[in-house]
Amino acid sequence: MLDLKAIINDPNKFKTNLKHRGGDPTEIDRVLAVNDERRKVITAAETLKAQQNKMNQEIASLKKAKQDATVQLNQMKELSQEVKRLEVEASLVDSKVQGLLETLPNVCHPSVPVGTSANDNKEIRKFGEKPNLNFKPLEHWELGEKLKVLDFERGTKVTGARFTFVRSYGAKIERALVNFMLDMHTKEHGYEEIIPPFIVNRDSMRGTGQLPKFEEDLFHLDKVDYFLIPTAEVPVTNFFKQETLDEAQLPVAFAAYSPCFRAEAGSYGKDTKGLIRQHQFNKVEVVRFTHPSQSYEQHELLTGHAEKILQKLGLHYRVMCLSTADIGFGSAKTYDLEVWLPGQNAYREISSCSNFEDFQARRANIRFKPAGGGKPEFVHTLNGSGLAVGRTLVALLENFQQADGSVLIPKALQPYCGFDKIPAK
Repeated sequence: MLDLKAIINDPNKFKTNLKHRGGDPTEIDRVLAVNDERRKVITAAETLKAQQNKMNQEIASLKKAKQDATVQLNQMKELSQEVKRLEVEASLVDSKVQGLLETLPNVCHPSVPVGTSANDNKEIRKFGEKPNLNFKPLEHWELGEKLKVLDFERGTKVTGARFTFVRSYGAKIERALVNFMLDMHTKEHGYEEIIPPFIVNRDSMRGTGQLPKFEEDLFHLDKVDYFLIPTAEVPVTNFFKQETLDEAQLPVAFAAYSPCFRAEAGSYGKDTKGLIRQHQFNKVEVVRFTHPSQSYEQHELLTGHAEKILQKLGLHYRVMCLSTADIGFGSAKTYDLEVWLPGQNAYREISSCSNFEDFQARRANIRFKPAGGGKPEFVHTLNGSGLAVGRTLVALLENFQQADGSVLIPKALQPYCGFDKIPAK
């Protein structure tokens, strides 16, 4: 959530940000107008309270002089009723201000490229080379069905569209990938492993920015007003909700495996084949809580940790800095890691690594006490996919397929799998 004082002090900055993000700059005017209304109500209530204090003194003087204070007491009663009415009105208007603030996206970091579409995303670097396949590669859904490691038809039969059975060698590879990624992040990158709840309450969804704006993209459990998590980012970021840390604790780093559930309400017709856009998928998430002065250094570090997974697996990828037109609602800066898929002849996102600055911490009220004293400050939160497991399986199938129909397993993953290839059928 944005800082209301910052908006009041420099509204043009926030209008420009909204314009660059493709939003309506007049939303800032609406926030300011409602806030002015709130201030007027609060001022009116404070004026009446001052009158109450004066009236109390007058009543006390009349009683001390043993004079009739009936008129003043009746006026006092009317004043009290009006103060209560104004306090209720102020609370309602304050909720309206907060509601408007919750719909505004984060301010992009100055280094984020301004753009009008995803075509304006900026390539930062590449790793490795595209595989030189001397045959026409199959796309992963063709290969998966041929090798009997993916079953889309039965997934649809059992549940519906965009649900899949991952079986046999495919299931073992997914399990191996989870363990491989968690071992890398905990043993080499210093993250604490954590298993979060896979169901969260409404307040937690609001804390990380999924609510109120993106409720249609979530799976909601009606009876208890809970939600299936769209990513482990939600429960893990809310781990410190309403808490104040000591500065010495920072940075805090967690790595979490979880299934993820997304309704994908706005994506009908996109990626309808294969594992790229499923309603349920597995992911390893990395989350960092940092000091504001270190968050962009930590952002580069976290992104490098996700890259290391791809490097160990020998996958060619590129790092893209998302433009203002493509960046997520709560992010101040995001790097997407896009892996090369020869079957699709395209780069596809496999990880998104974001710095939210204090946007989520302000919503979830996560602060730290400065070591030198002073008022508590909001931490900065960062997260990234380290990696999306299903998409990593896709990348392995497409990049390491052989002319005979088999698929080789990268050396780094073989100890976790227990086999070095998926044999051809």
